[in-house]
Order: sequence, then C-alpha cells, then structure tokens
Amino acid sequence: MADLLPDLAASASASASAEQSQLAAHQARRWWILPVLCLSVFLVVVDNTIVNVALPTLNRHLGASISSLQWIVDIYSLAFAGLLLAGGGIGDRLGRKGTMQVGLVFFGVFSVAAAAAHTTGSLIAARALMGVSAAFIFPASLAILTSIFTDPSERQKALGIWGATSGIAVAFGPIVGGALLEHFWYGSIFLVNVPIVIVTLIAGQILIPRLSRLAAHQFDVRGVLISTLGVSALVLAIIQGPQWGWAAPATLGCFAAAAVLLTVFTLLELRTEWPLLDVRVFKIPRFTGGAVSISVAFFCLFGFIFLITQYFQFVKGYSTLSAGVHTLPFAVVAAVFTPIAAVVALRVGTRLVVSLGLLLMGAGLVVAAFNSSEDTTYWGPLILAMVLLALGLSSITAPTAEAVMGSVADDQRGAAAGVNNTTRELGGTLGVAVFGSIFASAYGPKIINAFRSLPIPAGPKAEAHQSVAAGLAVVGHAPRAVRPALDSTVFSAFHSGLEIACIAGAGVAVLGAIAAFKLLPGRGAPEVVVETRGEAVSESVRGSTTGPESLPVTDPDRYPVYVPYVSA
Repeated sequence: MADLLPDLAASASASASAEQSQLAAHQARRWWILPVLCLSVFLVVVDNTIVNVALPTLNRHLGASISSLQWIVDIYSLAFAGLLLAGGGIGDRLGRKGTMQVGLVFFGVFSVAAAAAHTTGSLIAARALMGVSAAFIFPASLAILTSIFTDPSERQKALGIWGATSGIAVAFGPIVGGALLEHFWYGSIFLVNVPIVIVTLIAGQILIPRLSRLAAHQFDVRGVLISTLGVSALVLAIIQGPQWGWAAPATLGCFAAAAVLLTVFTLLELRTEWPLLDVRVFKIPRFTGGAVSISVAFFCLFGFIFLITQYFQFVKGYSTLSAGVHTLPFAVVAAVFTPIAAVVALRVGTRLVVSLGLLLMGAGLVVAAFNSSEDTTYWGPLILAMVLLALGLSSITAPTAEAVMGSVADDQRGAAAGVNNTTRELGGTLGVAVFGSIFASAYGPKIINAFRSLPIPAGPKAEAHQSVAAGLAVVGHAPRAVRPALDSTVFSAFHSGLEIACIAGAGVAVLGAIAAFKLLPGRGAPEVVVETRGEAVSESVRGSTTGPESLPVTDPDRYPVYVPYVSA
C-alpha cells in the first residue's frame, strides 16, 4: 500500500496542474465568457415568467381550462426545481461545459415543440421537458463562473453581473411576452428562445474551457433519484397547497413524502462513498446562511410580483404589456446596483450587506402594503416600493452566491450551485403560494359578504371570491346601478388582501435578516478552509493534515473535507 502513495499523490498533482494550466490559458477571455453564462441564465429565468402573460391567449386558442393553465405555468417550475441538484451533480461528474451545452440544445428543441403545440397536453409536456433542460443549464453556468474567476474580488464582481442578469430576467419576462403577443401568435414566446440558444451554443463552444471532471467512479444514481423525488414532492405540495388546501390529505401527504425522502437522502449521502452532494456543507454557517438568505429574498420578490402585476392590471387597468413596462424601474435598479453591492460586500462584509438587503426588501413590502389603493399614484409610493425591493435584492444575490460557492471545493461547485438555485426556486414558489393564500384569506370573505344579496346565479357568485378577475367579471353582470359600489368593494378587498400579505412577507424578511446576520461572515472574517482531493493526498503522504478530519490515503478521489467556518 505504501508503494501506491507516491503514485496517488503524483496523479492528483498532475490532474490539478493540468486543470490550472487550462484555466490560466483562458484567463484573458474570462470577461468574454461571462456574457455567455449570463445569456444562458437570462434564457432560463425569463422563460419561467414569460408564459404568464400568454395565459388568456392560450385559453382562447387552445381551450385550456383553469387547471390546465395553472399546469402550463407550474410544470416548468416543478421540473426545474426538482432536478436542479441532480443537474449540478451530473455537471460535476460529466463536465460542466458539456452538461450546459446539451441542456441548451434540448431547451431549444423543446421550445420549438412548445411553439408547435396545438393541445394543452402537448404544451404541458413540452414545458416540462424545457424545465428538465433548464435544470442542467443553470447550475452549470454558476459553477463555470466560479471556476474561471479565481480571484475573489473579480469573482464577486462577476457574480454581481450574473445576479443582475437573473433579476432583470424576472422583470423582462412579462414585457417581452406582452410585446410578442401584441404582434405574433402565442408560439412566438417559445420560438424566441431558439436564436438565443444558437448564439449561446456557438459562443460557449468557442469561449468556455472544458474543465476537468471528477475521476471515474460509481455514479450516485440512488442520490439523484431520491433527491429529485424529494424536492419534486416538496415543490408540488407548495404549488398545489392553495388549491388543494394546506390541511388536505394530498398536501400533507406530499409534505410527508418530501420530509421522508429528503431525510433518507441525507442519511444515505453521509454513508455513500461517492455522494451526489456532501451534505456536511450545511454545517458551514456561511453556506447555510447564503442559501437561507437567497430563499427568503426570492420568497419576498415572487410574492410581491404575484400581487403587484394583478394590481396593475385589475386595479389600475393597465394592459398586459403596460403592466410589464411599469415594473421596469425594478429591473433598472437591479441591473445598476447588483454589481455595486457585490463590490461593497468585499469591503464591509457579506453579513452587513445581505442583512441590510433583506431589511430593504421588508421596507419595500411595507410601503406597498399601505399604498395599493385605486387612487395611489404610480410615480410615488409604488416606485419607492419597487426601488427598495430592487436595492434589497441587489444586495443579496451576489454575496449569497459567493457565500455558498465559496464554501466548497471546485469539484463540488456544480452540486453547490444546484443547492443555491433550488433554494431560490423553493423560496419563489413558496412566496407565490403563501402570499396568494394570505391574500385569499382576506379577500374572499369580504367578497362573499358583499355579493351574497346580489341577484346573480349561484355559480358565478361562488366563483367571485376566488380571484380578482372572477370578482370583476361578476360585477360586470350586476345591475348597472350597483356596479360602481361593487367595483369599489372588490378593490377594497384586494387592498386588504395585499396589505396583509405584504406585511407578513415583511416579517419573513426581518427574520431572514436576523438569520443572515447570525450566519454570514463579517468584515475581515477568515475564509473557509477547503481541502481538495489533491491536497488531501499530498498532505497525507507527508504525514500531516489540513483539517480536523483527514481523508484516508487510499481514497484520493473522495469528496473534500470541509472545515466549518468560524465567525470573527
């Protein structure tokens, strides 16, 4: 066995040297690679929101039911979130560039299939496959970014630009979708992906280096399957909870299945020789703090967007395109300040910047809560609310990504990116579900009481409390004399629901800020010490260790040992 030690050390050292040489050769073009990575992220994120504006059109042309329309939107998020961790882990093992490129190809193919769909079933299937493809693109792009930007200062700036792209995509989805639907058929919102995919593929093939992958070993198929099923069950429960009822057997069953599956996944990964994800990283406060903070941020963001777009369309009377355009201030502020916040975090510490960002998002929600009446002016409280939310998100995106990605060795960055992006998706999905449920609990009873005595058929009257659109549709069939009063009732009920939901969201933001301040590193805090595979072998050969738990000498390719972060 002793004879093998020098060979193992030499092999690990040669592999590390080869990768470092390849990375060095691409250092001059790293800022050219960044736009390619940002374009791939923009493509994935914008497709998560662009379809929302097409729902009325899809209802007319495909005859889609309310349930089918919901699944056209939700199936993408379900497939995307469920496979993010698996997609990141597969990229670590099979190569991140190849994984991202293959994901882009299939994303383009299934976009064409969605554009050509003539039934709701075929569209839902195409959207599901687009979500699967996106799950292999998103984590790979983040892992590649953190690998090619080796200087911490440059990496933080690059993460700022990458994060700004993601924030802009959230706001641009409704704008792009509305503009396309005003001039083309509904399939155009999917077909527009194809030229972007082609440009990204060609540029990526030319510019992105093919980084080395993990040494050949048994693939953790069991971990992939269990994690996918567990996360999918959790996302399904969150998506369907408002419709099924949070205490319904189906919802509780999905939550229970998710809890069991994810617990089993954790226990198995701790005992697996080659785990999909070394779950010990959650013992590192900055890793957990980064994941929790980004989840809370997207909880607040998606919940706010869910309600404010309805406010613009139903209360203010804006068209679909106009409603999207009125969210532009958010996108502009996010684009400008996300890179700036990344630089500030380098100077003052992640803890302060992220905590302040979550408090700003909470403040934005409070402003929106008390300024959402019918006569609220756009150029005033509404702009202020969006600016505060954008500033808050800008302060969170890049520093939290650095906290998560900087806590792991390079050979686990794909899996770490999967965790980072899964928590974003879970936070956003939960935000829509919780904001929507709180809104409905305040809006519904007021509408039921107001409409009880109206001479309207029982069916429409029963549906009026389910949404603002349904309530206004019922008002349209009421006697003319009472319509103004009923309109006012609907708007008042909407304001009550939005107020309570936003205040609750602000409370979550404050709790998130407290957690971030507790877990994230402050200024001058020591870096996480990550023992890579090659270092572990070299140190073991010399008879020394770099952490409290050394890897066995006979396991040169095991996942790295993580030394928990100790705050200053």
